[in-house]
Amino acid sequence: MQKWYHIFPKNTGLSLYVWLVFCVLPFYFIFKSSSNIDLAVGLVMIVLFFIVYRLSFMSSNWFMYVWISIGIILSIYMTLFFGYVYFALFLAYFIGHIQQKPGFISMYVIHLVGTLLAITASFFLKTELLISQLPFIIICLIAVILLPFTIYNRKKQDKLESMLDDANEKISDLLIIEERQRIARDLHDTLGQKLSMIGLKSDLASKIVSTRPEDAKLEMKDIQLTARTALKEVREMVSDMRMIRLEDEIIRIKQLLKAAQIDLEIKGDFKDIHTSLLIENVISMCLKESITNIVNHSQASLCTISFSQSKDEIVMNIHDNGRGFETNNPRMMQSHGLKGMAERIEFMNGTFAIDSEQGTTININIPFAIQQ
Repeated sequence: MQKWYHIFPKNTGLSLYVWLVFCVLPFYFIFKSSSNIDLAVGLVMIVLFFIVYRLSFMSSNWFMYVWISIGIILSIYMTLFFGYVYFALFLAYFIGHIQQKPGFISMYVIHLVGTLLAITASFFLKTELLISQLPFIIICLIAVILLPFTIYNRKKQDKLESMLDDANEKISDLLIIEERQRIARDLHDTLGQKLSMIGLKSDLASKIVSTRPEDAKLEMKDIQLTARTALKEVREMVSDMRMIRLEDEIIRIKQLLKAAQIDLEIKGDFKDIHTSLLIENVISMCLKESITNIVNHSQASLCTISFSQSKDEIVMNIHDNGRGFETNNPRMMQSHGLKGMAERIEFMNGTFAIDSEQGTTININIPFAIQQ
């Protein structure tokens, strides 16, 4: 609904000056009347109509229907006695703002039938006056028929776009929460275990340093090695937090597979993949994790990566000719980081499947429309 201080309707496709003309025209028809009584009644009706019209925008529930019904009666009165039909445009515009379908249909039918009957009757009462403005009356009738549906659909579209914006905002918040939880899990799995080990070995070294100094030195070396390992893992985790572009990740995996003496075959042009940075980052992280597993565990000699994109989703398949593994083993899934990949893809409403009968094949499908 518009604010109470808005004088003219907005976004109807008609210029502000056109609405201004429609507001001034009633006075022209009123002053053409012959008697002072008609002049006074006409002026009162004009003022009363605009008051009722404003009250319609300011009201809700059944009060709104009361005011718009009064507006329809005033419009019919002005049409019958003064030959002025253009108040019907204002009413048609307002009816389009009624988003309750039963109320919209009811008021639309009442207004349309009332306007048609009033114009038909006016041709017998004000024949000469209405014939002189016949083209404008036809345009007005077309607007009364089409304008409410135009405004109704536009309001509905605006509402859906607003809901979509709210949903995207909620999805962004959920992604932030999910990323925080992932960081917490990574910190617990990396730093938590390493710091616990450092603490235990420090206690042990302090107890045996006076009686078994050589063993204490070995414990201190283990502490140094554990601390360096923890620092390395933290740096890798921080690197993973940055958005990864698919093109950059392809360059890195080529170097990694070449160093591991594993041949690489890429099917489909990954440069033709056009998607959001968020989806591209998830795909790149899954590709990085998959290639790392191939290098560390598969004993493969060939790795094949295929990309394809439709109007609805992006598909990535990663296959190696290695020894495979037991996909139904939860410990194996956790140790290879596959569970984290599955969680990321599931959060994007995608699908994640593994086939490890002849080598290992990872199938990833991610839709472009992220649903909550």
